[in-house]
Amino acid sequence: MASPPASQKPILLQGHERSITQIKYNREGDLLFTVAKDPIVNVWYSVNGERLGTYNGHTGAVWCVDADWDTRHVLTGSADNSCRLWDCETGKQLALVKTSSAVRTCGFDFGGNIIMFSTDKQMGYQCFVSFFDLRDPSQIENNEPYMKIPCSDSKITSAVWGPLGEFIIAGHESGELNQFSAKSGEQLSNIKEHTKQINDIQTSRDMTMFITASKDNTAKLFDCTTLEHLKTFRTERPVNSAALSPIFDHVVLGGGQEAMDVTTTSTRIGKFEARLVLFLWQGRVLTWRTPGSPGVLVPEHLSPGSVGGVIKLAELFEETLIVSLTRLLTPCDNFNLLPSPRFFHLAFEEEFGRVKGHFGPINSVAFHPDGKR
Repeated sequence: MASPPASQKPILLQGHERSITQIKYNREGDLLFTVAKDPIVNVWYSVNGERLGTYNGHTGAVWCVDADWDTRHVLTGSADNSCRLWDCETGKQLALVKTSSAVRTCGFDFGGNIIMFSTDKQMGYQCFVSFFDLRDPSQIENNEPYMKIPCSDSKITSAVWGPLGEFIIAGHESGELNQFSAKSGEQLSNIKEHTKQINDIQTSRDMTMFITASKDNTAKLFDCTTLEHLKTFRTERPVNSAALSPIFDHVVLGGGQEAMDVTTTSTRIGKFEARLVLFLWQGRVLTWRTPGSPGVLVPEHLSPGSVGGVIKLAELFEETLIVSLTRLLTPCDNFNLLPSPRFFHLAFEEEFGRVKGHFGPINSVAFHPDGKR
């Protein structure tokens, strides 16, 4: 009799001091690049989680990262108003492009010869998408892109290259999606299927489709060429990132909110998984929640008519979530802040699984290129 397959064991990567902003596999899948709201850019062996090295030079939060087709170069964009090109193997900085505002998105085209990045609309500066041809060193040296596209209405929050590098697909703070030609800068298409900010865009393995993640609690599937809306995957919380499996008809979503943002939304933002949660009111423990309990347990000394609780601050202490409240809890309140990646069927739009174990929001998700991780 054949022995059962070994259970999968998660690998915890500890290399950042602040929350993750993006994770990205290279094409082969042997390397994983991670960036966060700290200046560190890490690269890891994906098979065992060993850190291969870091790319040092940024002085602010790093919002985006990408590797070219053959993993020779790495591109990063940061809140320190710079986009940097690195030698993947040595970690040496090859190029520095200074900008007027934070670099929000960046990426290599299909051949790895052209880079694009977008800057934020802030401090009186307009949002731009800039294109540089790495085969012309003078463009980098003189900080003169061969094309620069202004986006005055709404800043770009996520952008990816389309098939064959002919255009880019940009998602905006307003929920709009645009196609911009990489040759002329012309806007090829414009649609608005989301009602709030688009947090993430990722393409399918064959570049025929892409999926968006939005603050409007949905992820949506589109055709890359026509921008036709194909599918919608709905949740009960903001979706921060979404990815398409390269081998199955599966979609994974990650989302949630920081504790400071929960007060602006419904107390039932939930569908989360929790371990132990202690709720504090004026320094004393009022109530708690444990795995398997139907909801929040309220001590007898609290009347059923107590005003509902609102989260003010959440801290993690030895696997216990400490939550301070601005008002008291009722038996119907159900605070559960710990999100899980959620898996949906691509065709049927139905959720079929979750993975427990996260503390805090999930800001970025990605499938390994072989589709098995």
